[in-house]
Amino acid sequence: MAVELTDANFDQEVINADVPVLVDFWAVWCGPCKMIAPIVEELAKKYEGKLKVGKVDVDHHRQVASNYGIRSIPTLLVFKDGQVVEQIVGAVNKSALVDKLQPHIDA
Repeated sequence: MAVELTDANFDQEVINADVPVLVDFWAVWCGPCKMIAPIVEELAKKYEGKLKVGKVDVDHHRQVASNYGIRSIPTLLVFKDGQVVEQIVGAVNKSALVDKLQPHIDA
């Protein structure tokens, strides 16, 4: 299950995480965000223990979105050891998302 990320808990949950983290920047009104939400949740379950998955509502947590230059949603960032190692913009299909995640999970 995806963790709700906020301006207050982002560093603790993402930057200091001991596993790679997939962060989904989204908003309630965003159609493409709704399209990929089930895929993000499915991956959270599939990779439980190997990958943390979190969601940032950009309307409520603007500081984090601003810090990472989020201009378009959905944007998915993969963090490893506190650094962004992958960026996916737009609604992508499951296989494309898995292809981007796999190298960071297995490494």
